[in-house]
Amino acid sequence: MGCQQFSDCLKGVIKRIMRPDDANIAGNVHGGTILKMIEEAGAIISTRHCNSQSGEKCVAALARVERTDFLSPMCIGEVGNVSAEITYTSKHSVEVQVNVLAENILTGAKRLTNRATLWYVPLSLTNVDKVVEVPPIEYERQELEEAGRKRYEDQKLERLETKQRNGEYILPVVNPDQYTVGYSQSSLIHLVGPSDCTLHGYVHGGVTMKLMDEVAGIVAARHCKTNIVTASVDAINFHRKIQKGCIITISGRMTFTSNKSMEIEVFVDADTLVGESQEKYRAVSAFFTYVSLSKEAKPLPVPQLVY
Repeated sequence: MGCQQFSDCLKGVIKRIMRPDDANIAGNVHGGTILKMIEEAGAIISTRHCNSQSGEKCVAALARVERTDFLSPMCIGEVGNVSAEITYTSKHSVEVQVNVLAENILTGAKRLTNRATLWYVPLSLTNVDKVVEVPPIEYERQELEEAGRKRYEDQKLERLETKQRNGEYILPVVNPDQYTVGYSQSSLIHLVGPSDCTLHGYVHGGVTMKLMDEVAGIVAARHCKTNIVTASVDAINFHRKIQKGCIITISGRMTFTSNKSMEIEVFVDADTLVGESQEKYRAVSAFFTYVSLSKEAKPLPVPQLVY
């Protein structure tokens, strides 16, 4: 009969205890680990909703992540509570809003660590290039639907503008001077395997974001030589799907420093090595912001970028 109780269909929670391999040397959970959990929660409820009515079966694919703020670091031993809710649907896309809480399982105390908004599109299980229609949701008030429609139009326009300027590549610099862009820029090469992929054989958005955060963290650490944590992520745009068997290159470079933070641009480029169409293309792009911390987890001044 489908999900007639929308409160059951449109909300979801996942929980996981944070382990040592989730964290950096200071015990703070990697931002990429949190981003991966956020995407998993969004994908679950989006896919569940898009299959809640009779019709073609599909799986929800991540198209965009709006700005994500890291309000408080999560630590080893805490439980990450990720709650996701569908807040808007268009004909072919789903908006999901996610909150992340860190729970101390000894005291029961909880604190908000992250907020994010994600957009998914449902792809047919039988034809990955076909976007199926999304079942509509019921809104408590008309103004909620109108606000959601505005968010939808805004993100669609910004995603198009970002795609149009995505032609640049990060090139290596020989013997760069300290604190220049070339001094800290970094790249990671990853072969996409089955464990990275969805039912379609394309990379999970959360896997890609985790790798992007890892590269951005290396750039930040190289620049300031201290413990660093993710402070925020500007919109992450997924321009094209990445297939199993591709080699992806995740590249990051410093673009701006303030007194207490660093902005890092990250690209994901994919090489298709199998199949009839062999090409290299820009798959994902984003800006990450990091802060430098002392051993007491206090913000430290950031060395200024030399242009």
